[in-house]
Amino acid sequence: MNTISSYSPIHVVGGGLAGSEAAWQIASAGVPVILHEMRGVRGTDAHKTEGLAELVCSNSFRSDDATSNAVGVIHAEMRMAGSLIMAAADRHQVPAGGALAVDRDGFSDAVTRAIHDHPLITVMREEITGLPPSDWDLAIVATGPLTAPSLAAAIQAETGEDSLAFFDAIAPIVYRESIDMDICWYQSRYDKIGPGGTGKDYINCPMDEAQYNAFVDALIAGDTVGFKEWEGTPYFDGCLPIEVMAERGRETLRHGPMKPMGLTNAHNPTVKAYAIVQLRQDNALGTLYNMVGFQTKLKYGAQAEIFRMIPGLENAEFARLGGLHRNTYINSPILLDRSLTLKSRAGLRFAGQITGCEGYVESASVGLLAGRFAAAERKGEAISLPPATTALGSLLGHITGGHIVTDEEPGKRSFQPMNINFGLFPELEPGSIVKPEGVKRFRGKDKTIMKRQLIARRALADCAAWLGQTRVFAESA
Repeated sequence: MNTISSYSPIHVVGGGLAGSEAAWQIASAGVPVILHEMRGVRGTDAHKTEGLAELVCSNSFRSDDATSNAVGVIHAEMRMAGSLIMAAADRHQVPAGGALAVDRDGFSDAVTRAIHDHPLITVMREEITGLPPSDWDLAIVATGPLTAPSLAAAIQAETGEDSLAFFDAIAPIVYRESIDMDICWYQSRYDKIGPGGTGKDYINCPMDEAQYNAFVDALIAGDTVGFKEWEGTPYFDGCLPIEVMAERGRETLRHGPMKPMGLTNAHNPTVKAYAIVQLRQDNALGTLYNMVGFQTKLKYGAQAEIFRMIPGLENAEFARLGGLHRNTYINSPILLDRSLTLKSRAGLRFAGQITGCEGYVESASVGLLAGRFAAAERKGEAISLPPATTALGSLLGHITGGHIVTDEEPGKRSFQPMNINFGLFPELEPGSIVKPEGVKRFRGKDKTIMKRQLIARRALADCAAWLGQTRVFAESA
């Protein structure tokens, strides 16, 4: 290791996107890093190379539009913060329309080269089989969804049996503003008032018998995604995909997640619904609603088409679609403080997908934050959290406390991983959305586009202010 820094090193476990970005941010702050990566000594079931930041699945970083797309906003914020991952992606971009897609080998090679060439970063190819030892006073675990079993067991022993999930059973999440409340209504089953509840904690979508039968037929006929060879088939613990339940009998859903008992249609009280789909508030802001019991292996296109058959969801916009796959992650809102530090152990941070984010850029962005926080702590500086109005701050807020814990879904299952989306951002100030001059009708998609543009503009301005107006970029990729 180069000795030009007087600071003790910070250890980063995991050389994926989050770990590589964390190491880069720490070293860029003038603090030495030891990056531990097990590939080269021990492989995984999904990785093919020993390169850092290897892209296991798609080569797309999704939309690069920072004017009205939440993913594009987080791209822009990461670039402002000197992200190595974004610099390498920009250098190795391939044509993909409005998306940022990369040459996966060139991208990984660039990140690997930049990390190895940095004078303050030492890469050690070794497997860390347990939590970082006590003499590593500052460390970041960024081992992702393919965390080695021995390390996963150590994390579980430290955090508790129910604080680590190994499979992700996710139901679709809908933007509240896209739900038709002329059809739907608020009510809890039997008007039950639970902890923090009002008796009107769910949005209910009614179906008659013909609508229900058509919906079941569509579920059974829908295209599904197969499990990867290394995932197995983790149907367990009440997490059956909605289409598998439909296949087990036409009445199964009506006596399961779509049962109509205890609910009265506020728009038509005298007519009893044959089946009802319930949506539950998913975040503290009240901008996102989760389709209760609708975890699925349907392909994304089929999900959007079939779920828009549900009355009231004909024009639904999805913050995320459903899925069921391997994804090791901790119950971050309970376990981590706002600086991503494990509450039970000072100096130990988590970053990347293991914290409960989804996607390449989201994983890297949490690594970026963890690296900046750890470097500030090492240097004795105050840790500066990104504003909640930024994409970085919104994602951090979701991971460390923006999710609602309910009495019906306690523990790890009440927290689900999330991609960055506008539903995680705080609402605009009242009066921010003003109808353009000369426009007679201003609602629906036009109003939504303006809202997202204003949220994006606010996010980038607040991020620049948080970073001291300095727009620095990594140059070594």
